[in-house]
Parts: sequence; structure tokens; C-alpha cells
Amino acid sequence: MPSLFDLSGRVAVITGGAGLLGVQHARAIAGAGGTAVLVDLDADRAREQAGQLAAQCGGTALGLGCDITDAAAVAEARNEVLRRLGRIDILVNNAANNPKMENSAEVNFSRLENFPLRQWQDDLNVGLTGAFLCAQAFGTHMAAQGRGVIVNIASDLALIGPDQRLYRQPGTPDHLQPVKPVTYSVVKSGLLGLTRYLATYWADRGVRVNAICPGGVENHQPPEFLQKLHALIPMGRMAQVDEYQGALLFLCSDASSYMTGANLVVDGGRTCW
Repeated sequence: MPSLFDLSGRVAVITGGAGLLGVQHARAIAGAGGTAVLVDLDADRAREQAGQLAAQCGGTALGLGCDITDAAAVAEARNEVLRRLGRIDILVNNAANNPKMENSAEVNFSRLENFPLRQWQDDLNVGLTGAFLCAQAFGTHMAAQGRGVIVNIASDLALIGPDQRLYRQPGTPDHLQPVKPVTYSVVKSGLLGLTRYLATYWADRGVRVNAICPGGVENHQPPEFLQKLHALIPMGRMAQVDEYQGALLFLCSDASSYMTGANLVVDGGRTCW
């Protein structure tokens, strides 16, 4: 049975690889014997995290800087992976924007009425266009070799609307209340559509494409926020940062060999309420 999860000899490209979950995805792959390629806009951090991963796991890890919204840069990243490692077996589309918009005393830019068009475009460029370009470049290579896996990292908010009550601040006027930006739901929902499209498009070429819809990860959020969110989750807590490693490994490995076009929900039960 352990051989079902063995990734020995396989090369996995993880976008947003230097981020909070990207590093965890890379650890799951390296822990199963695979070679992780951490692709990130921050090249220095990608190389740093890859070095740490290689030291911890005793294998090979590669850090690459790449703007995944640039088709030429993505193609170059693919070519660099092939030059240095000789193969590509897995793509994890994990990269996403985490916009930090400064609000004034008169305007809250997270709200739909005020949300900047430039921010909309930037978020969709990274989360959706980037995933498409990476699938186009890396997935086409895998289709040509007759085998490969793509995993798109979506969200529980691809399945349900954000509960904006979680973000309300007592004493703040309604027009200044912070909200989860519209682009997050749009990008994550779009990834599910991309998953189904690619799964059917490359089904006869040996490329399996699935998605994970994770819930939120506990990462030093304010206690008041955690209390409200925990009440919405049957398991009564957010995920720990390493709790998606098993789901990712399952979808990347032969353990899920008869699975494509699917969406694996790992959210502590939130979407079943």
C-alpha cells in the first residue's frame, strides 16, 4: 500500500511555492520521495525555501523565480526545469494574490462598490490566468509524454459565499466594514471550472486534473475572528498548516489513479452545514 503514495523519481512544480501553503505542498511531495520545484515571484525566497527543504528531506529541491502571468516567463521556467531535472510529472497551481489595500477614513477598498478595477485584474491574472498559463505550458508537456497530474488549489469559498459577518468590526459604519474581496470567490470558483475543462480535455492523454477545496488555515488571526469562524465549522477549528499534505499527496500519487475532474473538499465540515 505505501507504494501507492510513492513519488520517487517524479518532479512536481508548485506555483506560489514559497508561500505558507506552497511550502507545505512541497514538503508533502519531498516526503514521498518526489523532487519539488518551488516557483514563486520572489526568487530569493523560493531558493531559500528549496534549500531548507532539500536539507530537511535529504533529496533535491529547486527554487525558481517566475511571474506566472507572463507566458514567456512560464515557458522559460518549464524549459529550465527540463534542463535541470529532465522531466515534469506534476503541477500544483497554488499561486494566488493576497491583496493589501490601504483604506482611508472615508473609503474601504475591499467593498464591492469601491473595489479597484486594477486590483480585480491583478487578482484574476495571478489566480486564474496564471493557472491557465502554467497548465498550458507544463500540462502540454505532460500530455505529450502521456502521463501527468495537475492539482488546482481552490477553496471552500469556491462552494459557498463568504460570510461577511466574520469580518465585521463593532462600531464601524456599514460603508467602512471590511469584507472578503470579490476576487477571492471568483478566482477559486474559476479554478473548479478550469479543473473540469482540463480533466476532460486531456483525459485521453494520461493527464489527470483534480482540485482541492481547503478551508482556512489558522495563522495568527485575531481571537474574535477565530471564535466566530469556529462556530461555523463542525470540527470547531481551522486547519493546521500541515493538514492538507495528505490530500495533496493523495491527488498527486497513484493512490488517486482513477480520479479526474474531481474536487476534494477538506474543510472541517464547513460546507456540509
